[in-house]
Amino acid sequence: MAHAGRIALAVLVGWLLSGCASGMERWVELEGQRYRVEVAADAASRAQGLMYRDSLADGHGMLFIHDEQAPQAYWMKNTRIPLDILYFDNERRLVSQQRDVPPCSAGDRCPPYPSEAPARFVLELNAGQAAKIGLRNGAVLVISPSIAVPETNAHTER
Repeated sequence: MAHAGRIALAVLVGWLLSGCASGMERWVELEGQRYRVEVAADAASRAQGLMYRDSLADGHGMLFIHDEQAPQAYWMKNTRIPLDILYFDNERRLVSQQRDVPPCSAGDRCPPYPSEAPARFVLELNAGQAAKIGLRNGAVLVISPSIAVPETNAHTER
């Protein structure tokens, strides 16, 4: 009987751990499409972004979280893959899109791709994803509970 109890406990612990692990998956959802994301929430990881990568798996992306909503401009310095750069405000509504942005190997001469309105969240996906899902400004970005989103300053620009 004690052996059966230990087996049951092991099964229960395994089940709980597998649930916790799947709950830690980082994802965002946009227009019903879910993307697994890496998160860049500090200055160093935002600066590195997707530089020096040769590919980005289908259904994957990178979510950049800024401390406050503000005008943003991203560039493709040392980025080897074409991307869609999507800008979202504090309410996680899409405020600007830069689609099919080409790679750039020109270093500091790479052009910026600015947001048309202040943004706090930036999502980079493989080029063509925004067109594929019919993305329009105003779409809402859903962020998984496993991604910590710090509160912003109440005086953030709108």
